[in-house]
Amino acid sequence: MAVATIISLPLTSPSSRSLASIPSLRLSFTSSLQLDSLPKYSARGRSPRLSVSATSAGLEVTEKAPSFSFLDRRESGLLHFVKYHGLGNDFILVDNRDSSEPRITPEQAAKLCDRNFGIGADGVIFAMPGVNGTDYTMRIFNSDGSEPEMCGNGVRCFARFIAELENLQGRHSFTVHTGAGLIIPELQDDGQVKVDMGEPILKATDVPTRLTPTKDQSVVKAAIEVDGVAWSVTCVSMGNPHCVTFSNKIEQNLQVDGINLAAIGPKFEHHEMFPARTNTEFVQVLSNSHLKMRVWERGAGATLACGTGACAVVVAAVLEGRAGRNCTVDLPGGPLQIEWSEEDNHVYMTGPAEVVFYGSVPLQ
Repeated sequence: MAVATIISLPLTSPSSRSLASIPSLRLSFTSSLQLDSLPKYSARGRSPRLSVSATSAGLEVTEKAPSFSFLDRRESGLLHFVKYHGLGNDFILVDNRDSSEPRITPEQAAKLCDRNFGIGADGVIFAMPGVNGTDYTMRIFNSDGSEPEMCGNGVRCFARFIAELENLQGRHSFTVHTGAGLIIPELQDDGQVKVDMGEPILKATDVPTRLTPTKDQSVVKAAIEVDGVAWSVTCVSMGNPHCVTFSNKIEQNLQVDGINLAAIGPKFEHHEMFPARTNTEFVQVLSNSHLKMRVWERGAGATLACGTGACAVVVAAVLEGRAGRNCTVDLPGGPLQIEWSEEDNHVYMTGPAEVVFYGSVPLQ
């Protein structure tokens, strides 16, 4: 069944000189999304309509689009959302502050995340009331409908979403309850978000992994066979499980651009040594403070960025003696700054989060 989605798109990167001086251009179009659980809408086979108001002097634009005016509407049966991305890792953000139950089901979330028949995203994130004294609760459904404990890029998008909802300006921090425990994001003056990700979990049974510990109770530079190849891995949990590898028997220093993620990623994710499945990071060391990674995310597949993964990579690099505690981590979507503090043992992640567009989807 088809539904109508109305989208407002901020054009932040004009592609021609004639648009270079336009700070914000609002576009509206109607498109057809396939969601079996939603009410029928007749698209009559038409192509998406795109309309832009123009005058003799050129395009008519607004200096700044109204912030979240559509979220103030409370029509029954409509899901209002904002799509954000953190280095290309993209999410549908839903204002769920009036309820402790997500407004949509995991099945609906998976359909909305479909990049051909839905909005397209790596997950749906819900901003919910805080519990146990926290300011907010964050829950997320992956693109396959599963629910992870946490998402690093997602929590930065969550923080920017809260800032818009609450009209926060300048530096602010707040507490967020997640499945991985307490997370504290801090909005920076430059628009980036710094997140206290807490302490890494290294005990093998808590990651969890069935691999035999190699250093105290931790799995560091352990051998695992995947797809007939012996890999060296270090296992870290940032509230969600990560398997980090810098080498295998064939390649002692990985060149990550040559890795076929679609082929090897699922075999790591579903390996019998990872009872809760795992995220997998393939890492290339560029210097003592510069790492490059590609990631296969549990429940989402190959993504352009993974915040918890970047954190796990720096922890693993320190444990293996490959890098220092403060690193730039290059992901396909861009860089993150990660610090594993020796002072408090917490991992700190700093990076961007940006609005993509606003929209509404009818729901039953």
